[in-house]
Amino acid sequence: MAKRTLFIGVDSGTQSTKALVIEAKSGQVLGEGAAKYGLLPNLPPGAKEQHPDLWVKALIKSVQEALKAAKASASEVVALGVSGQQHGFVPLDAAGKVIRPAKLWCDTTTAEECAAITAAVGGPKSTLKAIGNAVLPGFTAGKILWLKRHEPENFARLATVLLPHDYLNFWLTGARFMEFGDASGTALMDVRKRQWSDAVVRAIDPELAGKLPTLSPSDEPAGRLTAAAARKLGLNEGILVSAGGGDNMMGAIGTGNTREGVVTASLGTSGTIYACASKPVVDPQGEIAAFCDSGNQWLPLLCTMNVTVATEMVRNDFGLDHAAFEKAAAKAPVGSDGLLLLPYLEGERTPNVPDGTGVFFGVRPQTFTASHFARAAMEGVTLGMNYGLRRLAQLGVKATQVRATGGGARSKLWRQIMADCFQAEVVTLKVAEGAAFGAALQALWCWRRQAGEAIGLAEVTDQYVRLNTGETTAPRAEAGARYAELQSLQDTLSHSLRPAFGAHRRYLAAGA
Repeated sequence: MAKRTLFIGVDSGTQSTKALVIEAKSGQVLGEGAAKYGLLPNLPPGAKEQHPDLWVKALIKSVQEALKAAKASASEVVALGVSGQQHGFVPLDAAGKVIRPAKLWCDTTTAEECAAITAAVGGPKSTLKAIGNAVLPGFTAGKILWLKRHEPENFARLATVLLPHDYLNFWLTGARFMEFGDASGTALMDVRKRQWSDAVVRAIDPELAGKLPTLSPSDEPAGRLTAAAARKLGLNEGILVSAGGGDNMMGAIGTGNTREGVVTASLGTSGTIYACASKPVVDPQGEIAAFCDSGNQWLPLLCTMNVTVATEMVRNDFGLDHAAFEKAAAKAPVGSDGLLLLPYLEGERTPNVPDGTGVFFGVRPQTFTASHFARAAMEGVTLGMNYGLRRLAQLGVKATQVRATGGGARSKLWRQIMADCFQAEVVTLKVAEGAAFGAALQALWCWRRQAGEAIGLAEVTDQYVRLNTGETTAPRAEAGARYAELQSLQDTLSHSLRPAFGAHRRYLAAGA
């Protein structure tokens, strides 16, 4: 058998790490591996943390499993790319050791720090002018100030700020590296100029600039695999490690979202909708994130913090497996007879409601059934995502086709709910693991460019990303009209309950 040229894509997420091995000629996925894990237990309300060592162990396990499934030899693998959960804060000391567990994207304890940074920069308008984004609790900037305020002894040891995927690149290569895409989600970077913002950095600490890695283009490699990492993974020392990126940036590559006009919806723990843009798309209201992508363009993006969090909660509480959950939800009508979920279970980012909680509205004897709660969970989180999709449209980014990825995209019923809520065609991809596949494709792109080939990322995705045409779902106008009514009701609930959310957070804090 002729020697194959193989690439590995790794997606390190909040709940698990996945790895894929793809073959260069066909783009076929030859092997997969995975490792699951959880959050640190018994933390205060709103705190979400993991230790980066957990990600390293999961990376090793998932890559080894994928290599075994692909029956791959070390000599066949030429490059590796890493996708990671965005916005997490990994603090390293001068020796490169992790100082404390990473605060994650879903940590909502930094609202006061975000407000302080915004005020120091001159207010919301000045902040948008400085970086193109609002400073939100999900982003990294507030977490750094939180460390300074709450753990000054740890802040005094801080030598390097990394994001989760950067930390894995550091473990793989020994290089302290940060590329444009993931860096744009820190709220430390001017996305228009692709430079660190002096105003925001100084607002946190005057010495912080020296602790941030140099920013690098997304087609540049993070480095080469070290001998120590190679031994752990069963690979050869010196293979290329691409820049990698945040899970949304890698998901864009893995779904072929590398040209204007394509919109991707990712339905995982969180929900994201994003598009490719050739120039920055800055929302004057700060609700849409003006990110860079990991292909040296831009990625206007909205994020909701609660998608499968909500459906899994309902599924587990009613003791249903995934097939039974979908079957139950299908028995309820469009709109769940008025049962509506406000899905702010872990707080919310779009809209920015960090103190939010989940609310089931419209509970009556008629709707107090497993079928109604199952469907309302699906509908509620989809309407939450549609809130941001409508905002994207107002900024000129309109969806006629949505490429769905993540666990929720596997559900036929959920795809129909998406199509009806979004009033756009919904399609899925042959390779469902968009972020891991995108990381592998970025590694392939980087490897080819390093070999001297002048190839664009869109050329790579055109060749390798394929639609699963049998799952294409068309929107229905009548159902869309029903969901438009529910959307208005969900928006009204969201605004009306915000004072109560703050009071509820204070009540919980008083009893802690």
